[in-house]
Amino acid sequence: MRNVNELYHAWVQYPSHAPAIRQELEAIADDPQAIADRFYRDLEFGTGGLRGIIGAGTNRMNVYTVRRATLGLARYLEASSDRAKVQGVVVGYDSRHMSDEFALETGLVLAAAGFRVYVFDHLCPTPELSFAVRELGAAAGVMITASHNPPAYNGYKVYGPDGCQILPDVAAQITARIEGVQDFFHIPRLAREDAERNGLLQWLGADWDERYCRRVVESLAVPSLTAADREQLHIVYTPLHGTGNVPVRTALGLAGYRKVSVVSEQERPDGDFPTAKSPNPEEPEALALALRQAEQEGADIALGTDPDADRVGVAVRDRDGSYRLLTGNQIGGLLVDFLLKVKQEAGERVDDRVVFKTIVTSELGASVARRHGVEVEDTLTGFKYIGARVTEREQAGSKRLLFGYEESYGYLASDIVRDKDAVQGCLLVAEMAAWYKRRGMTLLDALEALYREVGYFEEQLISRTLPGQNGLAQIQGLMEELRKGGIRVHGLELLAVEDYLASRRTWLGSPGDSPARTEPLTLPKSDVLKYLFRGGCWLAVRPSGTEPKIKVYLGAVGETKESCQQALAAMREAVDAFLKQAEPVGQTHG
Repeated sequence: MRNVNELYHAWVQYPSHAPAIRQELEAIADDPQAIADRFYRDLEFGTGGLRGIIGAGTNRMNVYTVRRATLGLARYLEASSDRAKVQGVVVGYDSRHMSDEFALETGLVLAAAGFRVYVFDHLCPTPELSFAVRELGAAAGVMITASHNPPAYNGYKVYGPDGCQILPDVAAQITARIEGVQDFFHIPRLAREDAERNGLLQWLGADWDERYCRRVVESLAVPSLTAADREQLHIVYTPLHGTGNVPVRTALGLAGYRKVSVVSEQERPDGDFPTAKSPNPEEPEALALALRQAEQEGADIALGTDPDADRVGVAVRDRDGSYRLLTGNQIGGLLVDFLLKVKQEAGERVDDRVVFKTIVTSELGASVARRHGVEVEDTLTGFKYIGARVTEREQAGSKRLLFGYEESYGYLASDIVRDKDAVQGCLLVAEMAAWYKRRGMTLLDALEALYREVGYFEEQLISRTLPGQNGLAQIQGLMEELRKGGIRVHGLELLAVEDYLASRRTWLGSPGDSPARTEPLTLPKSDVLKYLFRGGCWLAVRPSGTEPKIKVYLGAVGETKESCQQALAAMREAVDAFLKQAEPVGQTHG
């Protein structure tokens, strides 16, 4: 049994803490719950690496947990390849509090272990880190980021040599080595001057931004668009105080977009994200300033990227001058359709391409792709699974990537990167908007035309936040209850249940229809339940891998907008009733 008080006192007695850590430890001396929350476990290293609140303790992001994770990573890489030290590790960081310090600490621990380390000397987007790993032929990459989490968080994401986030098998091996590091306070690290002098610590400068952006534009720019087409598109952009400002504007400029105005209040990198309640483009409030500026300027579209610039949100000007936020599923469906149109326009074949999406992503884009004879492959939630499949297909000489996407605003069209890429996303959406504008259409017009062609699709995410040790137990209890009793939706006939932890799909069967049966699921195990209803509607439930939340995804489809919305409302009612038994800290619908 873990003794949190002993751990707390061991940390208090360590003499060399930074002032902020020392002050926090002393401030909680008489607060057993605060001590327990910081020490009841070690911050978990999963397939997303580390992610947690910045602060003191084993369950917090701090220099000690970062150093410990890095030593575990170094031991894993050393055991995996005799060339890993020469190949080196690339380290990037975003605009969050302590990101630059955590990046340097990562580099110095790796250097002490004998690794060549390439550290960005400026903040960079997560996809640029992925790009640099591939370009340098590195053995691994580390990105210091907590993506779109609140300001109190930071994180540590590990990438493999293909530029893709590590998968569970590798994460488990790294975790075993991290757990072997018992002493948080005496992890070897080189002094910065020594690491620089002996060539183990090398810095990556701003020229990498230009290099990356040029490759994005070269691989994605649409040949049929003219300079005039691009110059006539008016874009408002916000980086939400994150890393996207320079690369997004550079890529758009290289492509020929001249009417790009930036939300000045959100232009400067700032880990407090002072003008955004949440720096997440999935949240409508995050783009409020961009929408206000777009209205003032009469812009065609507004774009917003999250702090590490791997997600992008989009708003479109309607014909009445108002602006409408598109969902990630709508953007993904439109981009699949657009990419197929422009490739066919250019005379390129598409039957050798594949579209990747996650199991909780809308079927809109999949329906479009299949109508064009393009293969669609589902993956587990998490873009690492898409990136891994892109690499596996490449190595097998199989079908090439057309597009990969997930409902949470993550997109990838060029395989120069193996993670979701908001720089690519911003350029692609601009190209798509310009292409349709030349034809007298907005993206809303294009979306409505797509619905008329393949049916109406609408999705919703319901999430319940349940923090701390008790919250974790509640989330586990909810998943157990679903596995025992399921969920019933009024007016929808349940056809099958997919349990990705048990790796099975159970068809319920019905009189006059196919009999009940069970078949295996081939995707890796994951704590996800998905319910499939007659007519194409579906509902999926999973615990978040990065936040203390249980997430429920709803996907409705109908021949008309009204029938689609009715199905969505029925599913939402059933989910709300089920979740009432939990005592939430907060609930969001999106």
